[in-house]
Amino acid sequence: MDILVKINNQTNGRDKEARLLQYLSRLLWYRFQQSNIKGVQGLKNIEYQLSTFRKFLRFGRFVESLYATLPLFHEENAVLRYTIILSKIANSLFLLADHLLLLGRADFCPTDTQKWSRISNKYWLYSITMNLMRDFYEIYNILNSEKRIIMPKNGLRNLEDFKTLFLRSFMVLVNHQDILIDTVKNCCDFFIPYTALGHANLSPGTVGLLGSISSLMGLLVLINPENKLIPQ
Repeated sequence: MDILVKINNQTNGRDKEARLLQYLSRLLWYRFQQSNIKGVQGLKNIEYQLSTFRKFLRFGRFVESLYATLPLFHEENAVLRYTIILSKIANSLFLLADHLLLLGRADFCPTDTQKWSRISNKYWLYSITMNLMRDFYEIYNILNSEKRIIMPKNGLRNLEDFKTLFLRSFMVLVNHQDILIDTVKNCCDFFIPYTALGHANLSPGTVGLLGSISSLMGLLVLINPENKLIPQ
């Protein structure tokens, strides 16, 4: 109960909870639709309402995302500096397009929802791609520093050696939960805008599952801030 109260006291926490329910709704209505079970339209309505609710929670945050790039110009590591700054700029543009979609849903102004939805997904995809580049860079550094531990003594001669390398690498990464959680989250998120833009043909159920997993990863960071990747 304390964890739930802690999450609900944060705007970001309420957004993560709504996001989890949104993608679970998508997963469920797709499963219901495949099994000819009633309640599909109701779950679709819930998904839509949760999506709109999250847009309200994020309204105006494109400025915050852009402002957050300023301290990063002093980051000494060039790879981290550029990947994080570009990610935040792309995220800010994603949020700006998302704000226009919200205004269109509220009938505040005429909005070409199809056009701005595509623009929004493009910038979201750019942001996630930069995040993944940063994640892979961090993983490379971790594994490179532990090369003596993870590399088999006789090198990579057969399939068993590759299995050993993989298992040892995974065990090393388990001790770095911040990068592991962030990578899983971004890998799952990547396919959501990628599918929305037509580059992949994943079913709504698969998208719902990926969104649910990434939402859980986000909640884990809120529950335990030590799992947050720094700098962010």
